[in-house]
Amino acid sequence: MRVSRGVPMDLAKQDMSPRMVRITLPALLFVLSLPSSARSQARAGDEATIRGDRAELTITVRDSGGQVFSGTATVRLYHSGILNDQSATSKGRAFFILNNLGDYTIAVEAPGYKSAQKDVSIRLPIKAEEDIYLVSESGPGSGSEVPGKPLLAPKAKESFDKAVQELRDEKLDEAEHDINEAIKLAPSNPDVLYVQGVIYMHRRNWVKAQGALEKVTQLEPAHARGLAALGMALANQGKYDLAIAPLERCLQLAPADWETQWTLAKAYYHHEQYDAALKASQDALTESHGAAPEIALLVAQSLTAVGRYEDAGRTLRDFLKDHPEEPGAATARRWLDRLAADGKIRRN
Repeated sequence: MRVSRGVPMDLAKQDMSPRMVRITLPALLFVLSLPSSARSQARAGDEATIRGDRAELTITVRDSGGQVFSGTATVRLYHSGILNDQSATSKGRAFFILNNLGDYTIAVEAPGYKSAQKDVSIRLPIKAEEDIYLVSESGPGSGSEVPGKPLLAPKAKESFDKAVQELRDEKLDEAEHDINEAIKLAPSNPDVLYVQGVIYMHRRNWVKAQGALEKVTQLEPAHARGLAALGMALANQGKYDLAIAPLERCLQLAPADWETQWTLAKAYYHHEQYDAALKASQDALTESHGAAPEIALLVAQSLTAVGRYEDAGRTLRDFLKDHPEEPGAATARRWLDRLAADGKIRRN
């Protein structure tokens, strides 16, 4: 660690904090991975599409050549594995008003075509649009279809749904029992393995979590939440060099997620990629909108590491001014004193 540049020693030794785990794990409960098209949702938030606390989802069904599907297809919308609504297409489109935000699975069926499935994540009460592609049963695979995970068989789905709810209710023993039952019935389903990994993370069993989540990302390389969780499990073991790749991949697939950015910033910092750590931590602090003010401490660390001492001091003073009762306040004061004692900043 380049301590000669003024990096606080106690900071360089820090591991992922318990607060970090508490903040990020609830977000990981969104079981289904995020599609790349979800990136448009953040931009759409600037448009005049807010409809109270509900979102509108428009689904356009297309054939393998990209044309709007001219036949009639049945579109089903699942929320947390449970059928939420269904509709027949009209001119290739189906419309849904969502009562809840979160992760959904779109399943489309049409006579003579292979069923298609796609995961979407709706985080804001906006008007969102998604395309899903159908491939003819008789025609050769063109490679243009959007792959999807098979829906769980009834018994496996029942155990899976129970485990997800028990995990949300923090009933870890029951959740682990039910997810193990689901795994017996669907051992290669990435969402089932993902929930198992999250349960291990709640128990702070990072090694077992890593094992389960590595299976998820092998089975479904674009499972964004699986990648985020794997990165966290690796970071909590101090495997920062290994954590960077899945976290970066997650942010390529999903909208900017401040929790994942924060984890990635810590991984960059411990891997001595200080410029990258500074950008990621600043982005995380901005995107968090005050949900985790202690990210400012990592911003100050990164500023110190790149030699921007006055900016680091200003960040620490602002943190103390705005959050004097936060647990990190004592640490911020200690770092300010250290920077001043080393002659890096002026004493006030």
